[in-house]
Amino acid sequence: MTPGARIQAAIELLAAIHGGSAPADRTAAAFFRNRRYIGGSDRRAVLDHAYAVLRQKAKLDWWIGRFDSDQPLPELERARIITKLALVDGWSADKIAGSFDGGDYRPKPFNRTERNYAGFLEDADFKHGMQPKWVRFEYPEWIEPSLVSRFGPAFEQEMAAQVEEAATDIRTNTLKATREEAIAALAEVDIVATPTALSPLGLRVEGRPPLGQLKCFQDGLIEVQDEGSQLAALLVDARPGQRVVDFCAGAGGKTLAIAAAMKNKGKIFACDTLKGRVERAGDRLKRAGAFNVERKGLESERDPWVKRHAGSFDRVLVDAPCSGTGTWRRNPDAKWRLIPEDLARLVTLQGSILDSAQRLVRPGGRLVYATCSLLAEENDGQVTDFLSHHPDFVQVPIADVWKDVIGTDCPATGPTLSLTPLRNGTDGFFVAVMERMKPASKPEGSAAETPETPVENNEA
Repeated sequence: MTPGARIQAAIELLAAIHGGSAPADRTAAAFFRNRRYIGGSDRRAVLDHAYAVLRQKAKLDWWIGRFDSDQPLPELERARIITKLALVDGWSADKIAGSFDGGDYRPKPFNRTERNYAGFLEDADFKHGMQPKWVRFEYPEWIEPSLVSRFGPAFEQEMAAQVEEAATDIRTNTLKATREEAIAALAEVDIVATPTALSPLGLRVEGRPPLGQLKCFQDGLIEVQDEGSQLAALLVDARPGQRVVDFCAGAGGKTLAIAAAMKNKGKIFACDTLKGRVERAGDRLKRAGAFNVERKGLESERDPWVKRHAGSFDRVLVDAPCSGTGTWRRNPDAKWRLIPEDLARLVTLQGSILDSAQRLVRPGGRLVYATCSLLAEENDGQVTDFLSHHPDFVQVPIADVWKDVIGTDCPATGPTLSLTPLRNGTDGFFVAVMERMKPASKPEGSAAETPETPVENNEA
């Protein structure tokens, strides 16, 4: 593809992303499935153009809004790409116009307004001093109070880190390989992988290699998973022979990690109300060699299945639906889809899910709450509220769990784990561990020693 053809494809991809409701990665996958003539290197170039716009959209749109003209710019996605080429890539107006020449598969030529706009940008400073913070650091203006409250003096640095591109992280599947064997398998195809700093199973690779096409991936030696997500699964502390529930399993990434920790011994139920996603996890489970998993679609968080299995699990992971503010590096389009009503709805839903899932935990078992959010109301706020309504649970200091499971110095200074791109180089992740207390033992000889007749659980 010519440079102009790549630009035109990026304009069309951006129009599809902003014109639909699906996440950018899913939209991009469908876009390229319908354009199989676009090869690997060209696909990467198109994605680089599009994701640069998604990461810097607030600043690009700010500059578009600054342009004073009698005629409006005719197409927003074209204007965004023009602005990106000028202010991010440093192209001159003439160079941009050379790619907008109307040739085969290339953008149609500039009209007079676009030509004037490209000239207007030539002396512009992308990070202009008049830009408000939410523009400079690329987040919805309405969410600023929550972010400032969460990070305090480090707020600007944390938000700057969220604009950067995330690394590519891999989890070694210990059902099939050691980390050293995974490194060697990747080296055979000239991919350099280095151990991650926190996860004992993690590897980090440079760039965006086509991991899904590799034999070591297809044979199940590795899984693509952010280091923070790996740690959340490890801190479930699932052990061989236990009974475990991944209550919001989704596509099964953490389920796979838990199965490996359990060495395929015991039982895992992978549950989700999005039944299609949990059913599609079957191929991943088979590839990974995880055979102790049963997939279960739920009608809601209060599905009758929960009541039937009350008090019968050693570990229950609630990786709750959340704002996704910790994953903005990977999903920059998601931040602009989030509205205040979404956050309020999610906070209510998280509380309801926790309240239902806790019923599954046996005395002495643990409820592990995780999100990929940076916001206190979705994280520590939820834990505080849960513990106030469930006095039979106590919080387990995360440093104690970390010591038992991972054995290195815990990066957390409080009772919960909160990872951020700035501090830890991972996605933003939160983990809290709560344990259901065992009932106090009865005094010998008391009437309470007489066993009661068991009562059948009903569905009402």
